[in-house]
Amino acid sequence: MAIGEGFQYQRWSVSRSHKAPLLAFVTDGLRASGCTILHASDPVHAPFFVSYETASGEREGILVYAFFANSKVTRNRPADEHRFQIKYGGETKAVLTVEQDPARLVTTLFVGIDVERGVAVSADPVLYDGVPMFISVEFKRRYVEAVFRDGWHAWERGSGRDDGQGDDDHDDGGGRFGVETLVGVRRDRFLDLVRFERAARGVAPGHRQLRAERILGAGPAASQPNIVHGLMRELGLGEAELLDMIQGNPRLKMAVRGGVAELHLERFMQDVPNVTDCRLVNAEGRPDLEVRYKRRGPVLIECKNVLRVPLADGSPRVDFQRTRASKSDPCSRYYRPEEFSILAACLHAVTERWEFRFVPTAVLPGHQKCIGRISSNIRVVEPQWKADAALVLEEVTRTP
Repeated sequence: MAIGEGFQYQRWSVSRSHKAPLLAFVTDGLRASGCTILHASDPVHAPFFVSYETASGEREGILVYAFFANSKVTRNRPADEHRFQIKYGGETKAVLTVEQDPARLVTTLFVGIDVERGVAVSADPVLYDGVPMFISVEFKRRYVEAVFRDGWHAWERGSGRDDGQGDDDHDDGGGRFGVETLVGVRRDRFLDLVRFERAARGVAPGHRQLRAERILGAGPAASQPNIVHGLMRELGLGEAELLDMIQGNPRLKMAVRGGVAELHLERFMQDVPNVTDCRLVNAEGRPDLEVRYKRRGPVLIECKNVLRVPLADGSPRVDFQRTRASKSDPCSRYYRPEEFSILAACLHAVTERWEFRFVPTAVLPGHQKCIGRISSNIRVVEPQWKADAALVLEEVTRTP
């Protein structure tokens, strides 16, 4: 069956009456978070496809591989064990393909559902793609109790220890993936589980647990109306996808670092005594910040990140030039001192702290070849550079 362009998944024939409670758990859980169900597939086939609209107006889809979880006492198994068996159809040698939407418009979930207790336990669907049917996923009863008590819980499985942090189960897949992270939620937090799985797709077990703590530990989605930022909706990406893209693209990461430095500089300048107005300019070809000091000004400030490797004497350095120059004027790559009054150097790349040093552009060295331009090789050294922005503002706003 296809959902949207290019996304197809295998459907398994199952008993409607037997699987309907699993689908009802999913749809009831979404409704409990204020969602309106737009479509739910017929439970005569598995996995289930459900589309819905959230209380804040987002339309989303999920593909759910759901199995019954229970704690029935089984011979030769621990008495305090919960489990769910991966089973569609009657073919014991069948392999389950767990599909993922390449466009990431539909989120895949792989869950064991305890209908009686109102709890769902989610495994990483990427790990379970291609597993044989009829294997089981086991976990301790205390984890289910923690889920029911707190609304959610995350824990390791297959770690070979039983210290309250990991699980000592190894049978039927306990060691298949080494250590994996299972995440459980109560029925009323099923929408939070969807959002977690969207953000945690394919990440390592440790980061999967960390993201569970950050996303699920932040509270129910109903109390977080802005959990999906407008930019992520516009780009069609989840938080983790957007951050991973930035992390994997050096030029994009550099641009983001520049924007972050400007934001930290704005916050820093707002706390400088006698700064009466401060705002980011956000205009192409303009300096980054405009401030008024003692109601004088405006004073224009350019913000630059220092390079990671300092000079031999330990001085930070700034590569002070634009990324592009006019074809007709190669010197346009370099700044003129009259374009702004102060250069602010962000030292984060060296100190790993969002701190700044300031200098009037009038005292910066000139470019050796391009007359009237500022040198591109700038050393951040005292006494010209100062940590106290007020001293530099006083200097550049002093009446001649």
